[in-house]
Amino acid sequence: MKAARFIVRGRVQGVFFRASTREQAVSLNITGHARNLLDGSVEVLAYGDAADLDILEAWLHDGPPQATVDELFREEIGAHDAPGDFLVK
Repeated sequence: MKAARFIVRGRVQGVFFRASTREQAVSLNITGHARNLLDGSVEVLAYGDAADLDILEAWLHDGPPQATVDELFREEIGAHDAPGDFLVK
C-alpha cells in the first residue's frame, strides 16, 4: 500500500469537489479524506495501490465539471495507519 497527500488549488470549494473526490476514491478502493483548507484549496489524503493513486491524481487534475483546477501538488507520505474508509471533512 502507498499513500499520498494532494493539494488542489483553483476553483475547488463550493463545487462538489470533495464529494466527487470521495466517489472517485471509493471506486478505486482508496481510503483517506478530502477536506477544505482555509486558503481555498482542498487537501486529499489517499491510501491505496500505487496505480490507483496515479489514476486518482489524473482525475484530480480536472476534478468535477464545476471545478477549475489551477495547480495540483503531490507528496508521497508513509502508508501507516491507513483509515478504513474515505471521508469528506
